[in-house]
Amino acid sequence: MFSFSLNHIALSVKNVDSSIDFYQKVLQLEEIENTASNSKTRWLQLSKSVQLHLIPRPNLTVTINKAVHFAVSIKDIKPFIKHLLELDIEYSDWTDTLAKDYVRKDGIQQIYFQDIDGYWIEVNNDV
Repeated sequence: MFSFSLNHIALSVKNVDSSIDFYQKVLQLEEIENTASNSKTRWLQLSKSVQLHLIPRPNLTVTINKAVHFAVSIKDIKPFIKHLLELDIEYSDWTDTLAKDYVRKDGIQQIYFQDIDGYWIEVNNDV
């Protein structure tokens, strides 16, 4: 059996500078050096061992639905919800009820919101 660890998530974005600003402001991620190439792709540190790579594709149309998302966990979700409200970012539960968090069957609280390119991000308290 193989043993894997998650290395990075890569997203195609229309404007890499605007996307960097969004992820730094909303998720408070630190930008790190793109050590792979001299391209305009920019990297952010998502966790100690996981990166978020933002690849500029200004003319690409990506069709996105909520089932295609990435999830991050935080110990206390309430201050993060307050942060989203202060930034005027809408969030919803899985069924698209606006301004509603959801408690899953296993007791984990979660919300969903979208970045500026429409990618869905789940924030939950599964830590």
